[in-house]
Amino acid sequence: MKNKIVLTGGCGFIGSHTCVELQNAGYDVVIFDNLSNSEAAVVEGIEKITGTRPIFYQIDCTDKAAVYQAFQKEGPIAGVIHFAASKAVGESVVKPLLYYRNNLTSLMNMLEAANDFHLKGFVFSSSCTVYGEPDEGRNPVDETAPIKPAMSPYGNTKQIAEEIIRDIENAGVDFKTIILRYFNPIGAHPTAEIGELPRGVPQNLLPYICQTAMGIRKELSVFGDDYNTPDGSCIRDYIDVCDLAKAHVCALNRMVEGKSQDKVEYFNLGTGSGVSVLELINTFKEATGIAVPYKIVGRRAGDIEKIWGCVDKANNVLGWKAQVPLKETLANAWRWQENLRKKGVM
Repeated sequence: MKNKIVLTGGCGFIGSHTCVELQNAGYDVVIFDNLSNSEAAVVEGIEKITGTRPIFYQIDCTDKAAVYQAFQKEGPIAGVIHFAASKAVGESVVKPLLYYRNNLTSLMNMLEAANDFHLKGFVFSSSCTVYGEPDEGRNPVDETAPIKPAMSPYGNTKQIAEEIIRDIENAGVDFKTIILRYFNPIGAHPTAEIGELPRGVPQNLLPYICQTAMGIRKELSVFGDDYNTPDGSCIRDYIDVCDLAKAHVCALNRMVEGKSQDKVEYFNLGTGSGVSVLELINTFKEATGIAVPYKIVGRRAGDIEKIWGCVDKANNVLGWKAQVPLKETLANAWRWQENLRKKGVM
């Protein structure tokens, strides 16, 4: 009998790619998603790639009764991977209560369900934003870096979520948790069947680049060129979404197979190197042949100057490593954007 896994936010960007990798690894997948920033049609894309259709519930994870009803119907469940959350840094600054209510209530409901339904493991989708602005010379950031005051309400929800998880594990729940701290996921599946499709104006850099290259947006705004970086623009660690998805399978395997050493384990997921915003724009041109018009504007509230990850622990303990080259990642993202145009989506 296959292990059954619940993916919250499974129709989203990272969730859908993780669903593909889980199904390819032999897991049965149940998706919970309220479709607030995703489309039900993603399930069709997953089925086209894998040949298997995941079970889908249109559920808001802040609705505890609906969550428990689905668990009772689908049990036994071996584990949860919890993606469901609002995730845009800029939006969180403007709408903090939305972020605290959605991100923390959904987490607590899923943790209670994990305990009450006797799951083996819980994987939490965290972020490098918990490190805040690293001290000069601290990059690449490893898992022992201090947790700095959050630069945005979004980042704060991730910090609080990690504290909640640590506290409930110390209180003696039966399952173990792996917290995965993502750097900056980008790209799309090589088939162009699934990818990142934000509602409205994109809050993340690469979708905005692709939409600008397609002519949907007039030009890209680069928020600041006066940072203490080689070209003045912010530096991030951009990781291919398919590489990221595979790390979740490694984390889940670790818990299902009883290999976790601690109640809570933390792993950075990135490439181990930093790329600036302007470098990403230039590399996109190299990968696709398309120059993206952009303008320099003022700095944006909540942005960190530069951060990239030390991923030695994930490499050595999880047995996972990012492998997809940046140009290939950007080409896949553009292929996805072209497929959206062919379908008349945008």
